[in-house]
Amino acid sequence: MPQRSELTAAYCFPYQRCNATLLPNRFKRPPMTQPQKDRPWLIRTYAGHSTAAASNALYRSNLERGQTGLSVAFDLPTQTGYDSDHVLSRGEVGKVGVPVNHLGDMRALFDGIPLEQMNTSMTINATAPWLLALYIAVAEEQGADVTALQGTVQNDLIKEYLSRGTYICPPAPSLKMIADVAEYCYKNVPKWNPMNVCSYHLQEAGATPEQELAFALATATAVLDALKPRVPAEDFPQLVGRISFFVNAGIRFVTEMCKMRAFVDLWDEICRERYGVEDPKFRRFRYGVQVNSLGLTEQQPENNVYRILIEMLAVTLSKKARARAVQLPAWNEALGLPRPWDQQWSMRMQQIMAHETDLLEFDDLFDGNPAVDAKVELLKEGARAELANLDGMGGAISAIDYMKGRLVESNADRLRRIESGETIVVGVNKWQQGAPSPLMTGAGDIMQSDPGAEADQLARLEAWRGARDEGAVKQALADLRAAASAGDNIMPASITAAKAGVTTGEWAAQMRAVHGEYRGPTGVSAGQSNRTEGLEDLRDAVDAVSDRLGRRLKFLVGKPGLDGHSNGAEQIAVRARDCGMDISYEGIRLTPAEIVEAAQAEEAHVVGLSILSGSHVPLVEDLMKRMRDAGLNHIPVIVGGIIPEADAIRLRAAGVAQVYTPKDFELNVIMNDIITLADPAAVAAE
Repeated sequence: MPQRSELTAAYCFPYQRCNATLLPNRFKRPPMTQPQKDRPWLIRTYAGHSTAAASNALYRSNLERGQTGLSVAFDLPTQTGYDSDHVLSRGEVGKVGVPVNHLGDMRALFDGIPLEQMNTSMTINATAPWLLALYIAVAEEQGADVTALQGTVQNDLIKEYLSRGTYICPPAPSLKMIADVAEYCYKNVPKWNPMNVCSYHLQEAGATPEQELAFALATATAVLDALKPRVPAEDFPQLVGRISFFVNAGIRFVTEMCKMRAFVDLWDEICRERYGVEDPKFRRFRYGVQVNSLGLTEQQPENNVYRILIEMLAVTLSKKARARAVQLPAWNEALGLPRPWDQQWSMRMQQIMAHETDLLEFDDLFDGNPAVDAKVELLKEGARAELANLDGMGGAISAIDYMKGRLVESNADRLRRIESGETIVVGVNKWQQGAPSPLMTGAGDIMQSDPGAEADQLARLEAWRGARDEGAVKQALADLRAAASAGDNIMPASITAAKAGVTTGEWAAQMRAVHGEYRGPTGVSAGQSNRTEGLEDLRDAVDAVSDRLGRRLKFLVGKPGLDGHSNGAEQIAVRARDCGMDISYEGIRLTPAEIVEAAQAEEAHVVGLSILSGSHVPLVEDLMKRMRDAGLNHIPVIVGGIIPEADAIRLRAAGVAQVYTPKDFELNVIMNDIITLADPAAVAAE
């Protein structure tokens, strides 16, 4: 805020207008200078679905409507290194993004889009070296100057272990692959951001602002520590300057804005003090953002438009901490896949803010504000304490189990506050009644995925394999494996493999063969927590039902398929544990067959499935058939996820006992349903 002397100089009393020349210098108005107008951020829409051709049509349409950068969503098989015809890919192909199995798919994805003129963000992590290799190969086919390519690969494996689940290999070799990408880009694609530290999913998993700050910055330092020996000391600051971030902005937008200012200060501090970076431009906190999808509600979804706008303010109002790229979810994403019109509506929101308002004409609006300064310092203090704690454990890689546990605890606290009404969510736990929304038009309020897209993708994959030079493929794979085994940079061999026709699954298979696979921590401890207030009646009911069963009520929580969004499954498991149930939860990425085997081996009384990727119908129907074939059709199965009502009807017809969607936020109600389903007395009465 301006000081009193500045305010005095800025406002003249009436008599002073006549005698301005007689006023002492200290009372004269300072010369007014117009601040340089800030350039708009990149306007993106996170998109991709069904097939490369369908996604290409969507991208070109969005670019024609004023989008200024691309943000590519890949499907889960592509993100986790499986071809579309792998057993784990069933039902997942093209659901949450575009399937890219080979160079032909990447070529179709960017057909007619000149990559040399585009700024492309690719949300890809474990397979980042491979997808970037395909992107470079397509750019070369287009005749682009590869050194001019601009964009970002997310490439943050640590948050995958903590919150998103699309990892493949253990932490150490994964960190080495991140460093491979960064080193290659530094030498060959200098305008590319090779590492995008992603705190977005940390907040989705329940992170407090201090945890989001600390866990993201600890990830960045782990990467920089791995990169430092790879380049000459005099070039290291430039490499530091290419590290970018991807963050989340929640509904508490003042706190979120302060969080971003804290990020700016802490990153500058780390770059200067830990790494000795002197040039301020290499210490700049460069970030893109998607606002919070976790807070979008299935109930009264039209309210989400306001939530999205308010959350965007947190990352655009403060010039000092303004995002350089913004992508907004659509109002109806809690219901299913948004339509192109829904994405356009979110894009128009950005365009109005950037071009109709005067926001970009002013210097930072919050400099010198005592309330903002105090909050920023408080956040920095908390983040520094957590960073010191992580450093004491040996850094982010060594502290993965600890960070995962903290996130599960924080998310449990968040849900408890919503359930108790301490945190108000409009239309969810308060003011639930309202007029029907005219935006909701039955099946037309979301986009339905093409049921034939997966079969088409499999046919194209088979044709691709049949047309390629198998000798060249075998040689490329052998060279790739040799490079990975020797500890060489895998990017050159990956680009050669892309051009030879190698597939995503074949590339990832070499990484699995050399480095092995990894199962991340669940964050769900076996022992009950001390947060059992309000659970007394449920615990008594569990005890009573367990007595009738002759042993402790056994609840098996499973996540079939490739969906790595484990927050819901974790919170169900934690609440069931605290209610006194004997829980079994082994984490993500299980086949229906593995879940059925576990249900049989552990003699489960109830099986709960969590699927948020849209693959619920084929996966659940497969599991129910296997349950019947194994003689386990007496075990009730419940399912949770983003499930349209038409699909819920189909799942119930397949034998599912209960279907839960995001509107079912009261975990104690779900716990009561589980107890009733397991109760032999209730079954006998029925």
